[in-house]
Amino acid sequence: MLSTKQNILILMADQMTPFALAAYGHRLTKTPHLDALAKRGVVFDSAYCASPLCAPSRFSLLSGKLPSAIGAYDNAAEFASQTLTFAHYLRAEGYRTVLSGKMHFCGADQLHGFEERLTTDIYPADFGWTPDWAHFDARPTWYHNMSSVIDAGPCVRTNQLDFDDEVTFTTRQKLFDIARERSAGKDARPFCMVASLTHPHDPYAIPQKYWDMYRDEDIDMPRHCDPLQACDPHSKRLRHVYETDRTPPTDQQVRNARRAYYGAISYVDDQFGAILQALKDTGLDDDTIVIVTSDHGEMLGERGLWYKMTFFEGGCRVPLIVHAPKRFDAHRVSASVSHLDLLPTLAELARGEPRDAWPDSLDGRSLVPHLLNAGNAHDEAIGEYLAEGAIAPIVMLRRGRFKFIHSPADPDQLYDLAADPLERNNLAADSGNELQVAAFREEIAKRWDIAALHDEVVTSQRRRRFHFEATTQGVIESWDWQPEVDASQRYMRNHIDLDTLEAMARFPAVVR
Repeated sequence: MLSTKQNILILMADQMTPFALAAYGHRLTKTPHLDALAKRGVVFDSAYCASPLCAPSRFSLLSGKLPSAIGAYDNAAEFASQTLTFAHYLRAEGYRTVLSGKMHFCGADQLHGFEERLTTDIYPADFGWTPDWAHFDARPTWYHNMSSVIDAGPCVRTNQLDFDDEVTFTTRQKLFDIARERSAGKDARPFCMVASLTHPHDPYAIPQKYWDMYRDEDIDMPRHCDPLQACDPHSKRLRHVYETDRTPPTDQQVRNARRAYYGAISYVDDQFGAILQALKDTGLDDDTIVIVTSDHGEMLGERGLWYKMTFFEGGCRVPLIVHAPKRFDAHRVSASVSHLDLLPTLAELARGEPRDAWPDSLDGRSLVPHLLNAGNAHDEAIGEYLAEGAIAPIVMLRRGRFKFIHSPADPDQLYDLAADPLERNNLAADSGNELQVAAFREEIAKRWDIAALHDEVVTSQRRRRFHFEATTQGVIESWDWQPEVDASQRYMRNHIDLDTLEAMARFPAVVR
């Protein structure tokens, strides 16, 4: 049985590909805090998101369920209140659940099992970003374009910096509050805290300090930039969506974007480091499991693609590091795993043993066997993409050395990632692979009713677009989270004696 009631701190970045991290072999990026976690932690070398887009990925990570199972189709899909998240499960086990930062909840419920939410979100909570598969060629103004790449470079300030600085501050402050409350005997519950930054998500703009950590001549350029006519159909659609070929970046603009992205990764590392320092300063570090991940990856110009929205490795692979050196020996895991696996993992870590029964079905499996380096661990990741840039559902299976991508709108793709890690050779149409392709297609037919799913997505898109148009007429009521701050309970106030107040606020307490 595992030791129970350990604190859990989840450090989450946005659009941070493992391929740009030193802990995963990148030669250039400077990330000393992530490196230290990886050195003494369990590093998953083949972890995947369940959907390469912000909101569907996050909702799947929280719920342990595929996007289609919870209606999490795109970045404007409602996350239903009845959907159980790991925050619900941990709260039921006696945990104090706290969220700071980005989670992109759409809909009226902005907590989803979290007892406390310290910041608002950087993204809107309404249905305004709903795609329209019925009119694919019409580009809404909220779609990505190439301005993030073309305008990449140093800056003084951005809204993303404003947001992430607030996330770091509120997370650190909450850790200090928890420590002071524990020392006063007020709340001894273990905590699960999520600190979720929006960097290194584009736009690729970062302060001079982080820009200057890298030099132009050192920046590695994309290894392949495919001409449009050589792309698979989905990649062609993505290049249309964000206008890569209408406004192609120069080599210098590509280099600037990658340099700023690396700078943003170093900025993220500094923010994580500040949070980890607060954890250490409060004495909570020895009793806390730290988990690092990102919601999805970033293509960074590889194959001529940017951002995410694709099941090529750059878009769907994520970093996943679990740091608990007193509980799990440092090692690396080569088997493929998924964000879907985090909920059953966290529940098992909280209970000390697997649950006998779940109140809802799950699509993931516990990572505890991997953490213990046991022999009965799984090797599988499953994904779906149902958002902008698609015209029909796209599903992905990763097992062993192979990845299979299927959509009724496009030719199948089969890659041997052991022999072809850059996915340059699609084996799906090669003679000799017919049985393997047929087996994957048979499995997909058992897992999904693709035609029905397509109809569900289009119906949901139509309903949500109408909903947004109607509710933006007249008086508009916002779903965006408004953090509550009671100023009467902050700093020095006259309802508490001055000496008592200052003694309560000081950590560690003075012993007389």
